[in-house]
Amino acid sequence: MEPALRAVCKDVRIGTILIQTNCNTGEPELHYLRLPKDISEDHVILMDCTVSTGAAAMMAVRVLLDHDVPEDKIFLLSLLMAEMGVHSVAYAFPRVKIITTAVDKKVNDLFRIIPGIGNFGDRYFGTDAPPDWSDDEDALST
Repeated sequence: MEPALRAVCKDVRIGTILIQTNCNTGEPELHYLRLPKDISEDHVILMDCTVSTGAAAMMAVRVLLDHDVPEDKIFLLSLLMAEMGVHSVAYAFPRVKIITTAVDKKVNDLFRIIPGIGNFGDRYFGTDAPPDWSDDEDALST
């Protein structure tokens, strides 16, 4: 999503918050953080391709709040969200604006959105999905 943003907003300042959900626990883990200086003065677009439970998105919002970004200046932008994620983020941070193209109803036991679009990050970056993850629709049924 970042290349598309850069194509439209050439002078946009980009930061990076890498939060990955632990496949075993389902808990978000902060792995990398690099934010622009004086980020507290900006409106921030928090981009996450898919949001299932909302746990990683909420951790990212908390990181921004810890860096003095006002809650009402945060926009969560996602291609696909699960209903659970929308409700979790909206309840925890009611002034964060949520923008998504679609909302799916369910999340399976592996915290994947059903029917979803698969693991977008693995597809986009060409990395391997966890061995127990599958694009097979039967494997996603719970």
